[in-house]
Amino acid sequence: MTRSTTTDVAFTPSVKALQERLGSRAAYARLEARGGWQTAITPDLAAFIAARDSFYLATANAGGQPYIQHRGGPKGFLQVLDDRTLAFADYVGNRQYITAGNLEENPQAFIFLMDYSTRTRIKLWGTARAVENDPSFLARLAPAGGKPRVERAIVFQVVAWDANCPQHIPLKHDEEEVAALRARLAELERENAGLRRERRAS
Repeated sequence: MTRSTTTDVAFTPSVKALQERLGSRAAYARLEARGGWQTAITPDLAAFIAARDSFYLATANAGGQPYIQHRGGPKGFLQVLDDRTLAFADYVGNRQYITAGNLEENPQAFIFLMDYSTRTRIKLWGTARAVENDPSFLARLAPAGGKPRVERAIVFQVVAWDANCPQHIPLKHDEEEVAALRARLAELERENAGLRRERRAS
C-alpha cells in the first residue's frame, strides 16, 4: 500500500509516472519518506506573508477550468489567522465574480507568493471560501481608511506548502526599494562631490 503524504496534493499518479519516466521520482520519493511538504504556517512563512503586497490566487470551476487572479494591497493585507489559516479582504472590483463563483462550486484553491528582490517563491495548496455576512470579520481585514470598499473576505485553509528554488526568477525591486536605493545613491554622490571639493582645496 502506498503511503499518503502532503505532496499528494500535487503529485498525482500521472505526475509521479512522468517523474519516473524523466528521472526525478527517486528524489521526490525521499521527500515523501520524510513526510512531504509542511502543513503548518511557520514563523518564517508568516513573516514572509506579512511582507507581501501582492499574490496570485488560483481557483477552478466545477468543470476544472482554471482561473488565476492577482490580489494586491498594503503589506500584510494577506493575514495569518492561525497556523493553518489565511484570510484577506476582497475589494469591490470589476464585478465579474469569477473567483467567488468558482469557490461556490469548487473549494480547491492555490496561492502563489513571490518576492522578486530575494528570488523567493512560496506555493500554498488548500481550500478557500468566501465570507460575506460577518461585519466584524470584514472590518478586521479591511485596509486602513476604509478604501477600497470590502465586499467579502476570502478565507484560505492551508493543506500543504512548499518553497521553490530561485532558478529562473528575475531580480526585481519594488517601488519602496528603488526609492531607498536612489536616496542612497544621491547621498553617496553628495559625499563624493564634497570629497572632490576638499581635494581641490588642499
